[in-house]
Amino acid sequence: MASNQSTPWVGASRVLRNPRIWVMPSVIVGVLAFLLSMLYMGGILNPRTDLHRLPIGLVDADQGAPAGTENLGARITKGIAAAPDPDHAVSWRIMDEDSARQQMGSGKLYGAIVVPAGFTASVAALGAPAPAAPTRPTVTVLTNPGAGSLASSLATGIAQQALHAASLQLGAALTAVPPSGPGQATTASRLLLADPIAVAVAVGHPIGPHSGLGLTAFYYTLLLVLAGFLGGNVIGNGVDVALGYVASEIGPWRTERPLVHITRTHQLAVKSAMSAVLSMLTTTLIMIATIGILDMDATHLPLLWVFSVCATTAVGLGVQAINAAFGGIGQLVSMFVFIVLALPSSGATIPLEALPHFYRVLAVFEPMRQLSDGVRAILYFDARADAGLTRAWLGIAFGAAAGLAFGFAMTTYYDRRQLHRIAPKSE
Repeated sequence: MASNQSTPWVGASRVLRNPRIWVMPSVIVGVLAFLLSMLYMGGILNPRTDLHRLPIGLVDADQGAPAGTENLGARITKGIAAAPDPDHAVSWRIMDEDSARQQMGSGKLYGAIVVPAGFTASVAALGAPAPAAPTRPTVTVLTNPGAGSLASSLATGIAQQALHAASLQLGAALTAVPPSGPGQATTASRLLLADPIAVAVAVGHPIGPHSGLGLTAFYYTLLLVLAGFLGGNVIGNGVDVALGYVASEIGPWRTERPLVHITRTHQLAVKSAMSAVLSMLTTTLIMIATIGILDMDATHLPLLWVFSVCATTAVGLGVQAINAAFGGIGQLVSMFVFIVLALPSSGATIPLEALPHFYRVLAVFEPMRQLSDGVRAILYFDARADAGLTRAWLGIAFGAAAGLAFGFAMTTYYDRRQLHRIAPKSE
């Protein structure tokens, strides 16, 4: 008691006048604000400028016309594929319709242009005299909302723009040829010949109405990552309180438990085991809330549960390993690994093909990219392995193994150096 009385009390103004108390918070808060601004805004300002090989299918189902007549469907698809693209913004992929729908069903195509079977014959009919107004031949643009609303929208816009240019080029060629045969082409038909192609947009790979226009995969993945990240930190703090390494403060009440002497390695083992076990609880509650109560569209529920548990566990193990290695700043480090760098490079809201190169590099190893691909495959693409599910499982296995190896290597090193976590004793 005498020791407490001999320690003078100070006021807030005196503390605030001490420049040393401002240095560390100012540096950390300033750096965080700057980096968050650069990372989040840098990837979304102009997706069209950053486009790189956006995958769109080209399907020529045109059966042509009588012998000696050019197949206009082949002319259009080849012309679109060969159009100048110095920035390689689009990856046009010529294929048949079955292949296009199959690749849309695995998320490998964001859209497709389909030229119908009677296209050449329909164009030829535009220049023929007829009592009724001629009809423009229609080319269909297929969308893929499962690839993400922005990815599908970008592909649709690019496809429509390409078809408009192809229509004008085809129209210039058609109107350059004088009409032949009995009678003259009507004014309406001549106008149609100048821009002969009509574009119809249809869904190529439908998803459920409660799928958030293809965004539920991103938000569900975000829930898994947050559950692992926040759960890992809560578990770590709770274990430290229970073992007496950190005091517990609730309102004005502060309690400190007796210190339990335990090595850093065993502490990490306890926290990692709890993260793995409690991930089953958090995953179950997430699925109850999103699917059971909010009625999110989802299939393959047992697989989704197992995948979600493993994903949350991998994130939790990574958080525990980073916190064990870096100590007090571990939460900031893990926040950058699992949240700050992961969100803009996930490719779940803005496709990777529309992000700057820096983010595409991050996506190679950032966990949210792998997890969102797995969730998307389960929710939208019938849990197909080639839709990203296999890569997601490999990412989970590698991430969990790397986290455990790193964490236990660091704690073992600290223990061998006898760098134990001993709480200071009060006098």
